[in-house]
Amino acid sequence: MNIAEVLHQQLSRRGESPALIETRHGRDRVVTFRAFERATARLAALLEHKGIRAGDRVLILHPMSIELYAFLIALFRIGAVAMFLDPSGGREYVERCLRIAPPKAFFGSAKAQLLRVWIPELRRVERTFCSTHAPGATRISLDIDGPEMETIAPALESTAALITFTSGSTGEPKAALRTHGFLLSQHRAMQAALQLQAGAFDLTTLPIFVLANLASGVTSVLPDADMRRPGSIAARPVLRQLQRLPITTMAASPAFVARLTAECRRSDLRMERMERVFLGGAPVFPDDLRRSREMFPNAEITAVYGSTEAEPIAEIALSSITERDFEAMEGGCGLLAGAPLASIHLRIVWNRWGEPIRPFDLSEFCACCVEPGIVGEIVVSGDHVLKSYLHGQGDTETKFCAGEKVWHRTGDLGWLDPSGRLWLMGRASAAIEDERGVIYPFAVECAARQVPSIRRAAIASAEGRRILAVEADSRPAADAVRGRVAWAKLDEVRLVRSIPLDKRHNAKVDYVALRRAISKWK
Repeated sequence: MNIAEVLHQQLSRRGESPALIETRHGRDRVVTFRAFERATARLAALLEHKGIRAGDRVLILHPMSIELYAFLIALFRIGAVAMFLDPSGGREYVERCLRIAPPKAFFGSAKAQLLRVWIPELRRVERTFCSTHAPGATRISLDIDGPEMETIAPALESTAALITFTSGSTGEPKAALRTHGFLLSQHRAMQAALQLQAGAFDLTTLPIFVLANLASGVTSVLPDADMRRPGSIAARPVLRQLQRLPITTMAASPAFVARLTAECRRSDLRMERMERVFLGGAPVFPDDLRRSREMFPNAEITAVYGSTEAEPIAEIALSSITERDFEAMEGGCGLLAGAPLASIHLRIVWNRWGEPIRPFDLSEFCACCVEPGIVGEIVVSGDHVLKSYLHGQGDTETKFCAGEKVWHRTGDLGWLDPSGRLWLMGRASAAIEDERGVIYPFAVECAARQVPSIRRAAIASAEGRRILAVEADSRPAADAVRGRVAWAKLDEVRLVRSIPLDKRHNAKVDYVALRRAISKWK
């Protein structure tokens, strides 16, 4: 089934209900499910008229907006494949992505159109679309005139629908290809994990969640913020949306919520109407959960663990975390991520990260799985777990077969407790092994962040020295960390202005950049 058919089914149920609300400069722009459906049908007809066919790849470089999602669904309707990449990765990264999967067409904002001047691969794209007027581009708008495409292209489970790219900071980017079958399975997993209920209003900060909302009859409120850097947003416009609109749920990165909570503290605000808040897209530490509780006193706060290739994997509500659990995290046991979802298979295998894993038979695979309490690689399998990258590039490093099942290596280390809950220990590539033993990043960082006034912590090693970088309000707060994590046998606790983070979520530590910085410290 084509994922666009699931949206079409919502028309009869939610026709005049708002599908998307976009706020700019304090003014709301609302589109109903019925109007959105008709707009996507007209856009699909326009795209087909412009020569876009089933299977064609179309690059999208456009901020979150109503036009973005109308264009995306229109592509699905005709069976074309949408491509997304992060231009903040730099020119070389963009060029490598475009060489891996050359697009036939390009839809971008007016600012994104300027990239065609600098990137030859974009200048060679046959068709260009823009949400405003741009030289040589076809304008995309919800109110365009023209015929509506009455049919939706048939799609098999294996029909390509969406391509995104992993970061190329440590090597060649990999193209994650999601099929229509994959998106449907992911929708079902998200619908269960996020408790999506038709008629609800959701502040939607993560693009993939908009698709799940549209397919579930949930109204998506797009944040009045620049979501290219969620850790630097202006919080007040978003808070005004939360106060003014009947929003009861939200899914966001910890960095985004941290901006909101900081402003709430300054303004002495509480968002008491919120019912459910999901934090994900990056590690969710106990202090993230506690700050969220201050801002949303009546909401159930839930941490969601997942990855580009498998979203979601596990979740845990703050109300389910006991004092004993908090003490364990403070004592170096890692970060509690909760029970794996029922829709996913998760195992912990002996850590061999960096080495390809040959195919196993089932008995061999069982022998590689470790007992509860033992740290190893987290591997997952399921209908919403990516089984291969485009052209198989990257499969050798991150995929392996056990019997007839394909497993994905997340690159994360963790362990399972006796009740089957997952505890995260951090990236396998960030673990430190020296003559003093093995130290896991989340074990130290989670414990360090329990010290009041510590905003962020990250550990790395350089020239045999274990150094913990901390962002804190004062030197005494940083000094207090050393005693709290004495078991980590640190050589130095360094107070820094900022720890390098990923560009997408502004919440994941960039350990490669951190190690480069440490090597320059004296």
